[in-house]
Amino acid sequence: MLLLTTEQVIALAPDAASVKAARGLARPGKWPTVGQNDQALWGECKGSALYQVCVDPTEPAFKCTCPSRKFPCKHALGLLLFAATQPDVVSVGEPPVWLSEWLAKREQTARRKAARAGADSDLDPEQQAKRAAAKDKRVAERQRKVEIGLEELERWLRDLVRQGLAHAQQQSARYWDGMAERLWDAQARGLANWLRELASIPASGEGWGERLLAQLGSLYLLLEGHRRLDVLPEPLRADIRSRIGWSWQEADLPADAWLRDRWLLVGQRGYEEEQMRVRRSWLWSRHHDRLALVLDFAHQSQPMPPMAAPGSWLEAELGFFPSEYPQRALLRHAVAVEDQEMPTGLADGAALLDRYAAALARQPWLAVLPAAVAEALPVRRESDTWFLRDAAAKLLPCHPGFIETWRLLACSGGSPLTVFGEWNGQQFWPLSSWSDGQLTAF
Repeated sequence: MLLLTTEQVIALAPDAASVKAARGLARPGKWPTVGQNDQALWGECKGSALYQVCVDPTEPAFKCTCPSRKFPCKHALGLLLFAATQPDVVSVGEPPVWLSEWLAKREQTARRKAARAGADSDLDPEQQAKRAAAKDKRVAERQRKVEIGLEELERWLRDLVRQGLAHAQQQSARYWDGMAERLWDAQARGLANWLRELASIPASGEGWGERLLAQLGSLYLLLEGHRRLDVLPEPLRADIRSRIGWSWQEADLPADAWLRDRWLLVGQRGYEEEQMRVRRSWLWSRHHDRLALVLDFAHQSQPMPPMAAPGSWLEAELGFFPSEYPQRALLRHAVAVEDQEMPTGLADGAALLDRYAAALARQPWLAVLPAAVAEALPVRRESDTWFLRDAAAKLLPCHPGFIETWRLLACSGGSPLTVFGEWNGQQFWPLSSWSDGQLTAF
């Protein structure tokens, strides 16, 4: 069984408090029973009760009898940390009954999902036609609502520009939220979220007018593109629809959209959006040298779908969504494997900007560009502003939301290293770094 490293385990934690509590559990005295086989890791942890803990590190998947609503809980994290730091203490033996029951339930769930998928494909032609007609009707109704919402948005944009950006700066958050809510009702949820992001620009300091005008221009370009959907190439039409808020399902992807390879999970970032928790996972293809973005969502306290930790290698298929610059993908048939290869970073910041410009030329609404910059060194300037200094001594500003700058500096030890992250056109958000093949996730 492929066990996770300490860094990979910490990356799975829902918060810092869980990491601290798990470290306190990662010692032999807390685990009267602990074992592993080729399927799972298990143990009984002493607490206010004797908790039964099951972990499948390859997915990963977790089960614990404690009442915690965090996922994974501190006991599952503690077991993984214990196995990572003291692997010789974990015995190999026959699993207990409660572990076998958990594995059996997971296998049954997988079979039921496969059966449901097979049942849909076994429908007779008449049933399939009825389902297709119902789906077409729903799509047409949503398209009607979206078009009404876009017409209202265009009028709102024209009024904003006519009154001037200074007028927009004087408005309260309600000015932006009102239009965003109408777009949400029109099922143009991508545009609703975009508009809420624009609300913070007028208060963002020097240069806010240029930044807001650039975003408004990009938004209006999208409206013009939607008006000309019929004459645009299919990948660009898909980009416009995705930015508006249309989503893709696995069944919508053609067979040639899937790419099987070994994938390294090079970075991960989580945040909240509209009462949803979002997790962004970037994977690098070993043999095809391309990056893919896997998005996962969860409501409030619900657990995220299982996902490997940064630094993990997966043998898997990824299906890329249609786009002029494909990034987002669906993950399936993933199996944990071992590998040592690492992606090669771009030479310097100028190479990053060139790649970003080329990507924007193909997909004008690209939110972020993933990239690894080689020979980068974190440096601090006045006003506690952080940058990445590249091999040409040029500075890339770090995103102010990135709060682990001192840890990144500690990883560098004062020497350049390769840093992977997201570039939004103005700032870089580091997600991981590596030197001598050792990856550290942030």
